[in-house]
Amino acid sequence: MTTDDLVRIAREWHAQDPDPRTRAELADILDRRDTAALADRFGGKLEFGTAGLRGELGAGPNRMNRVTVMRAAAGLARVLGPGRHVVIGFDARHMSDVFARDTAAVLTGAGLRASVMGGRWPTPVLAFAVRHFGADGGVMVTASHNPPRDNGYKVYWGDGAQIVPPIDREISQAIDAIGRVDELPLGDGWETLDHDTIVVPYLEALAALPVGDARELVIAYTPLHGVGHGVLTEAFTRAGFAAPRVVGRQADPDPDFPTVSFPNPEEPGAMDLALGLATSIGADLVLANDPDADRCAVGTPLPEGGYRMLTGDEVGGLLAEHVLRHTSGDDRLVATTIVSSSLLAKIAAAYGVRHAETLTGFKWIMKAGPGLVFGYEEALGYSVGSDDGLPVHDKDGVGAALTLAGLAADARRAGRTLLDLLDDQARTYGLHATAQLSFRVTNLEEIGRAMARLRAEPPTGLAGREVESAEDLAAGVAGLPLTDGLRYRLTGGARVVVRPSGTEPKLKCYLEIVIPVEDSVAAARARAAEDLEALKKDLSAALGL
Repeated sequence: MTTDDLVRIAREWHAQDPDPRTRAELADILDRRDTAALADRFGGKLEFGTAGLRGELGAGPNRMNRVTVMRAAAGLARVLGPGRHVVIGFDARHMSDVFARDTAAVLTGAGLRASVMGGRWPTPVLAFAVRHFGADGGVMVTASHNPPRDNGYKVYWGDGAQIVPPIDREISQAIDAIGRVDELPLGDGWETLDHDTIVVPYLEALAALPVGDARELVIAYTPLHGVGHGVLTEAFTRAGFAAPRVVGRQADPDPDFPTVSFPNPEEPGAMDLALGLATSIGADLVLANDPDADRCAVGTPLPEGGYRMLTGDEVGGLLAEHVLRHTSGDDRLVATTIVSSSLLAKIAAAYGVRHAETLTGFKWIMKAGPGLVFGYEEALGYSVGSDDGLPVHDKDGVGAALTLAGLAADARRAGRTLLDLLDDQARTYGLHATAQLSFRVTNLEEIGRAMARLRAEPPTGLAGREVESAEDLAAGVAGLPLTDGLRYRLTGGARVVVRPSGTEPKLKCYLEIVIPVEDSVAAARARAAEDLEALKKDLSAALGL
């Protein structure tokens, strides 16, 4: 695309943009005739996928802005059709409330009914609301745990779960057919949902979760500057727990996330303030949500002092057994993803229930099949159910936190900790140790080259273990939808999955070592840690990164 083409397209965009801030940004770029900035914003576009849109705020089709959002809403309206009902939620990120109102205006202007959340509430409240109101779809304006400069647009269908193909492709094609947004008819007759109308029903639904009756627990909590604080506190006090002690500097929503480099509890340093609070109050449990509160991180005290954050797979295993002990029925199903621990399959077999493995992402977990009582992914996402099923058909960081508090309180009453429960599982099922190796890139071509290298020269051994099988997920495996990824099964039950991230410029590698516990769990953990480090080293060499 020539500079003249970029200038022409940018001027057309500027003419229809309703936002004075992005118009000013673009006018400055045009005045300076900054070709690089124009190419960055207009040389491509945010692709509608992974249940919607996500990207940096700014002017142009390759950014999140009001034009991009209005086009997305118009595309969604065309696919759903007039008369359909859409519920819209938003978090506290920059422009989230504006994008929510723009979505409502476009939908109502197209003849649909829109209900907009009256507050900055967690994503699971929106997912719950879609089914609660019998709506045809939902939109959550959030970028989850992305950096402050980003925002996103997550779309749900009538089942309360994130959209999957072919619906995402249909919406994408409809978006491409939208003309100028200043020619779209806009409405103003949407409904506003207040706290009692939707937050209270959500909290009432959480009352069915298997929380038990133990309540003696001191909890340190952080919402990481997100929207989880109010709803989580209300959920805990309704259930009879003392309100968690909250990290003061991170308690209120702040779209700039001033105390963390990345607002993701998995990132180094993100939990430092919460762990400091836990130490000062002698907390029995540390909990964190990501900014839209659909994920939950967990920390537990160490016998020698201090705290350890549990991995998503460790929490998934604990929650799975807890749910299966407190639910009944011969047709129960538990599900996780191909990159999560294989422990869940062993737990399912021990309890005589069905187990399913899906592609990465909760949109796939929710499609695992009927009878689903628990689903999780290693990236701190959990959907906890009861005999009545799942209250939220998506990951729910508030419901998971509440259930974990009940689990931890029950263990404390018996004089035990979450670490004791993990040791029990290691003795019963073998120690399943997992780790992740990630490579953040500035040029996405680096990821393509690394994947091509692995496909051309697949490893025959890693960390002293023979590669027993190599599966290319792009060619289709075990009936799963096609996806860009590679899976290696190694001797001794070890496993490696390599895949590009769907939401960040990262290549992600998911590692698992399985070690039978013959005597000491501590010795097995030490050996597993050594094996995982060796696996990381050999895999890095194979990738050339």
